[in-house]
Amino acid sequence: MRKALIVGIDHYEHISSLHGAVSDAHSVRSVLERNADGTLNFAQPRLMTGTGPGAAVSRTELREAVEELFRDDADISLFYFAGHGYIDGAGGFICASDCANGHDGLSLHDVMTFANNSPAKNKVIILDSCHSGVAGGNPIAGQVAEIKEGVTILTASTADQYAMEANGSGVFTSLLVDALSGAAANLVGDVTPGSVYAHIDQSLGNWAQRPVFKTNVKKFVSLREADAPIELAQLQKLTVLFQEATAQLQLDPAYEPERSGTEDDAVPPPDPVKNADFAVLQELVKVNLVRPVGAPHMWHAAMESKACELTVLGQHYWRLVKQDLI
Repeated sequence: MRKALIVGIDHYEHISSLHGAVSDAHSVRSVLERNADGTLNFAQPRLMTGTGPGAAVSRTELREAVEELFRDDADISLFYFAGHGYIDGAGGFICASDCANGHDGLSLHDVMTFANNSPAKNKVIILDSCHSGVAGGNPIAGQVAEIKEGVTILTASTADQYAMEANGSGVFTSLLVDALSGAAANLVGDVTPGSVYAHIDQSLGNWAQRPVFKTNVKKFVSLREADAPIELAQLQKLTVLFQEATAQLQLDPAYEPERSGTEDDAVPPPDPVKNADFAVLQELVKVNLVRPVGAPHMWHAAMESKACELTVLGQHYWRLVKQDLI
């Protein structure tokens, strides 16, 4: 069971309202609900939005929803929040629609308590709010994180930064949705919290808001399955084509299926078996797993009877295939 609580609050009764949080929540819900192939991912994620006076999200409702999310023994319990955040000497808060100041919001300490005490196997907290980087920290010992095993936190900004908006959407959430849509997928299509953070961190300049990533897990869980950039069957041929991770595969003109018609008679004709292997090699080149040796392109390597080899990334995936990990 994979559970998700997705909250976006634009409407605030006593403090300034926002304009993109609700839209961001809908975008996150849409991308999380199903995998790229259409299969269910987070089935029926709960969506709470504060859109106006008649559709607000109170602090009590928000707290009860977060508590309920982390109550069950789910495989993943994911909490996403977009809205105002606040910080003072007692710690951080996320603000519900009825907040009059900041410290009457839902304490991030309470959120972390629910997550840390949850029987769920994986707890993921994603916050697109100002000062959200304080989550998981100790208000007394600022350099100490209080995160139990199985908990991951990803926030839009550090404790002392504001979360930026651009074009009616949070900058952080726009990158989050891109990452979940496939920009952060590995070669088998898995999108993990670590790869999401790496994508967001790389996409933001050094002088912009800085995302924060805190985790205490033994193994990353996949948040979504995106379209893999290469077919699994082709990936698994790494150990068939290359006997060892550091071995070179000798090529010859028979691997190349196309001919100009002006080749010397000594050039061997295309070999259908080698042509099939060469097509796989070309796909592996596209995802930076294979490279030609001493030639600019694979065509030259084949026609000049040179070799190809695995890149460092290719050697990594070769070992994964060899160990039956993919």
